[in-house]
Amino acid sequence: MPREAELSINERTFVLEALKQDIRLDGRALESYRDIQLSFGDEYGVADVQLGKTRVLARISASLTAPFPDRKFDGIFTITTELSPMASPAFEVGRPTETETLLSRLLEVALRRSSALSTESLCLLAGSKVWSLTATCHILSHDGNLLDICCIAVLAALQHYRIPDTTVRGEEVTVHSVEERNPVPLAMLHHPLCVTMALFEGGEKVVVDTTLREQQCCEGEVVVTANKHGQVCQIAKLGGVPSDALVLLKCVDVAVAKVKDLDAVIAKALEKDAANRDIGGLMVELSADNAR
Repeated sequence: MPREAELSINERTFVLEALKQDIRLDGRALESYRDIQLSFGDEYGVADVQLGKTRVLARISASLTAPFPDRKFDGIFTITTELSPMASPAFEVGRPTETETLLSRLLEVALRRSSALSTESLCLLAGSKVWSLTATCHILSHDGNLLDICCIAVLAALQHYRIPDTTVRGEEVTVHSVEERNPVPLAMLHHPLCVTMALFEGGEKVVVDTTLREQQCCEGEVVVTANKHGQVCQIAKLGGVPSDALVLLKCVDVAVAKVKDLDAVIAKALEKDAANRDIGGLMVELSADNAR
C-alpha cells in the first residue's frame, strides 16, 4: 500500500528546532490558523474550502426514503469522505486508509451525534417517508489538518443548503420544484466545529492547524469539538505521548476561542453569498409568495 513520503532527518530536525523557538515555517504564531477561503457553488449545499494548500469540496444531497424501523420519527443524515490519489499519493480509490476511517468517525461524532442537525425536521410521514441527507467531502488537496477543514466544509454546506418544500395530504407527499415554491433551509440546532492541536516537546507545547510537515513531526494530537457558545461536544486524544490535565484544559480554552473565529468566517461567507443571490430583493418576494 502506498505511503505518505516521510520527512528526511534534516527536515524533521529543522521543523522541531524551529518549534522549540516558537517559530513556524510559514511565519504563523503557534495558535494561528492559515488563511481560510470559503466559497459556495451555484447550487445550494456546495461549499469549497481552502486552508493554506489543503482544499476540500463538500456537497449536500437529499432523497426521500423510509426511516429506520427503530427511529420512525427521524430522518437520516450520513457523512462520507472521499480521499483520492489527486490529494495525496498515499490515498487509493476503493482502499480506505486509517486516515480516512478516523476522519469519518470524528466527523460523525462532531456533526451527527452532537445533533447539529435536527433529524426530526426531516420526517414527513412517521414510519413511511423521511428525507435522507448525505454530506460528501471530496479531498482535493492534502497539506495537513483534514479534520478541521472537512468540518468547516460540511457545516457551511449544511447551512447553505435548501431542501425542497413539501406538502403532505393524508399518505401522499408532494415535493415542490424551485419554480413552484422556494426551498427552505435546514433546521440547525447548533454549529459545532473541530479544532485539532498537535503536541510537541513531550506534550507540553500545543500547535494549532499543523501543516503536513508539522503533522509528521508531532508527538500526538488532541481534537476538541465545540460551538460558539462554549459548549464542548467532543474531546479526542489521538494516541501519542500522554497529556497532562492542565494541557488538555488549555486545549479546550484555545479551541473555544478558535471556534468563535471560524464560525464568524462561515457566517460572513453565507451573508456574502446571500447578498449575491438576492439581486433586486428577489428572495424577499419569493418568501412573501410562500407566505401567501
